[in-house]
Amino acid sequence: MSTDVSGMIECRPLARIWGEDDEDAVWHDAIDLFLLNTGNAYDALACLFGVRNSFGFRPLAEGRGLPEDASSGLRDAFNAWGGPHDAHGTTWITWAELAAADWDEKDRSGMLSRSMVAGAGTHWAPVWEVMRTLGELHGPEHVRLVVWFD
Repeated sequence: MSTDVSGMIECRPLARIWGEDDEDAVWHDAIDLFLLNTGNAYDALACLFGVRNSFGFRPLAEGRGLPEDASSGLRDAFNAWGGPHDAHGTTWITWAELAAADWDEKDRSGMLSRSMVAGAGTHWAPVWEVMRTLGELHGPEHVRLVVWFD
């Protein structure tokens, strides 16, 4: 049975201006992953999120769950997908974390690097471009990718 990834990029635009604790500094849904055509290459899902990790990657963001402060749009999408009963591996990662990641780190075999399986030359490039652009506008810590799997 195959594993598919679903999710959304969120941003918190007013946090950079007013601070994270301001009542208006809430997360907003920005774009659904399905619009960015990420595919479901298992090596990418393994190195990013620890899903189907027979490759032996050290995942960047595994098992963090749905953020407590997730946007209403993201919560609606997650619940429409079946919520915690039908989704597994729910997690999230900020653009700041992705930008600081070691993209040359290899899997257990030493043959595949993060950049080879999920870097700029892969189906994940559109996701990284959107997150990079939003991070430049709103701050990298105020942009995150939230994903779940079926």
